[in-house]
This record gives sequence, C-alpha cells and structure tokens, in this order.
Amino acid sequence: MDLGIVFFVCLLAGCGAGLGTGFAGMSAAAVISPMLITFLKIPPYNAVGIALASDVLASAVSAFTYGKNKNLDVKNGSIMMVFVLLFTMVGSYVASLVPQRTMGNFSVFMTMLLGFRFLFKPVMTTKEAMQATSPSKRLAGSVLCGILIGFICGFIGAGGGMMMLLVLTSVLGYELKTAVGTSVFIMTFTAFTGAASHFAIGSDQTDPVVLVLCILFTLVFARIGAFIANRATTETLNRATGVILVLLGVIVLGVNFL
Repeated sequence: MDLGIVFFVCLLAGCGAGLGTGFAGMSAAAVISPMLITFLKIPPYNAVGIALASDVLASAVSAFTYGKNKNLDVKNGSIMMVFVLLFTMVGSYVASLVPQRTMGNFSVFMTMLLGFRFLFKPVMTTKEAMQATSPSKRLAGSVLCGILIGFICGFIGAGGGMMMLLVLTSVLGYELKTAVGTSVFIMTFTAFTGAASHFAIGSDQTDPVVLVLCILFTLVFARIGAFIANRATTETLNRATGVILVLLGVIVLGVNFL
C-alpha cells in the first residue's frame, strides 16, 4: 500500500475525528472506521479497534482541556460511565441473540440530526440554570441515562458520543461546554475498554503505521478543537458544533456509499 495514500487518508480521518471529538464529543469511530475500511481496505474489526484506540487519547486530552476550564462534571459523569460500561455488555449480549441486521448508518444520521439541532435550536442553558437542578435528580438521571446509552451502544454498536451529548443537553439540562466535556470524559474510559478488547482478540492483524498515524492526527486535532471550543461563546460553539456534525455526517455517508 502506498505510504502517501495511507498518510493522506489517516490525516483526513484524524482531522475529522479529532475536531468532532474536541468540539462536540463525537466518537472517533464514526469517522475513522468507514474511511479506513473504504479507502485502505482495512478489515472492519481492525478499523474499529484503531478508531477506538485513537479515541482514547483524543478524548482524554479533550476532557483535560474542558476540565481545566471548569467545563466538566466528574461526579455525575463517573456514575453515568459505570452504567454505560455495564449495559454496553448487556446490550451486546442481547444483540447476539437476535437476527443481525446492518445498522451502521444509525450514528451517521444521528450525527446529522444533532448537528441540525444545534444550528436551529441551540443549547443556551447557563451554568447557573444547570446547577439549579437538584443533586438527587441529576444523580437519578445519570443512572437512567447511563443504562439507556449503554444498552443502545451495545445493541447496535454505534452512537455513544452523540447519544451522550443529546442526553446531557436535552434530558439532564447541561450547559453545552459542560456536556461536551463530560461526554469526552466518559468516552475516554469506554473507548479504552473497547480498544483493549479489540486488540486482545485481533492485535496481530493491526497495521502499526495506520494505528500510530490515526492516534497522532486525532490527538492533535482534538486538542485544537477543545482549545477553540472552550474559548468560544455559547452561540458560536452551537453553530460550530452544528456545522461540524452536519459536515461529518455528510462525508461519512458519502464514504459509506462509495
């Protein structure tokens, strides 16, 4: 395989995935996997493993940036994360018992719809309004939403980052920056769990060059996205998030149908 093509595809995939993670808490797998599968002919299982590995550091550096700017809810995010991880396994088990149908485009359509939502119905909740919610209500919401998100992710294998962002802003009433920061915090651990299991099963078939390039580019662009997002106004962040999500959805759909 031509190294120049590999470099270019990984750069584009890392750029899209990193900006999506840093700006909107989007999972890198939604961008990296289809590009690696389509353009580099990497087996789907290995492509997902590379995408999850790229997600770990990108989400971690994004979460650090949001936390540094006090836009991260560690307490409730940790509780939600535990239930997401548990019910992802439950969802995966249930999925193994039912007839398999392709649902690969679910997260892509969800990404686009959420993008339009931020463009036409921006999240303008303030931190003061968010903190007015009682701790017990937010705790209960974190548990229930963690169960729902985990089960859906395990059952269809997609949509985690977008599901969390949608739930945090629409159901739990989070301010947008705090929602993104909490989402990438949770994804750091969920992506690590998924990546570890993928590499434990199929590490001998992973292309090390593609893996390193994707991790590097996703990390760099996630840092850039998170840095800009934490300094933007709420209105600007809504618009930027909406545009990025819609564009990524269109691009990934185009890649899937090539």
